[in-house]
Amino acid sequence: MARKTPQATQQANSNSLPGVFQQEINTEFLKRAYLAEESERFQLKYPDPLAGKRKSAELTKRRRSYKTTYGHTMNRSPRKTVLHRGTQFYFVGAVAPHTVGGREAHPPKAERVLVKKLNKKEKQLAIRMGIAGSADKEMVSRFHLIKDISSLPLVVDDKINSISKTKEAISALNELGLSAELERITERKIRAGKGKLRGRKYKRKMGPVLVTTDDSKVSRAMGNLNVTVRRPNSLNIYDVTHAGNAGRLIIWTKGALASLS
Repeated sequence: MARKTPQATQQANSNSLPGVFQQEINTEFLKRAYLAEESERFQLKYPDPLAGKRKSAELTKRRRSYKTTYGHTMNRSPRKTVLHRGTQFYFVGAVAPHTVGGREAHPPKAERVLVKKLNKKEKQLAIRMGIAGSADKEMVSRFHLIKDISSLPLVVDDKINSISKTKEAISALNELGLSAELERITERKIRAGKGKLRGRKYKRKMGPVLVTTDDSKVSRAMGNLNVTVRRPNSLNIYDVTHAGNAGRLIIWTKGALASLS
């Protein structure tokens, strides 16, 4: 027997919403905060410090020294011996940046700092801006298909936490008027380029976020449908924005909405 899906409850009076939904939105600040948080996920790439230096290369211009390049019309690049016959040597360039097989002139440094700092209060402000943008239907409609929704934010009963099957999650989203959005986020396309060979063959659109106080059961069912499930105290800028732009579709449970200040 199928479990009955929860009904959406619309907020008739905007004054009944928490004050965070009245936060003024600064698009430039929100984008800067997003890029700062994104920089924390960068993986620094740099070569081995000994790359291009694992060769015995030397250069001597002394007249009668062994392995000298004196009188052979050679420039002053360090060289390694490929073959020799007595005191006659065949050299090739090594170690120097302008030679084949040499080191890189100015490689990326391991000590380089890529993380952009963001104050704690700035990060909290950016999250509040993202939450406020999720209640603006004009902003949300730029990224999500919400023609069948009369007003935002979407608030559902806490019974949605008991959903553990994907088919029940589909019924719940259809009942909320998100059938078109569900088709959009479940469609996947093959990625162009070499990413297909690196474990990311398919691409899907960014879906809505379900904010609930208990995600132990519903997270897997919603995750199969490309719906992110978060708790109120674990929200970040990625969850409440669409790549740094205000307008992410957020579905709130009554318990999660009551926990906002």
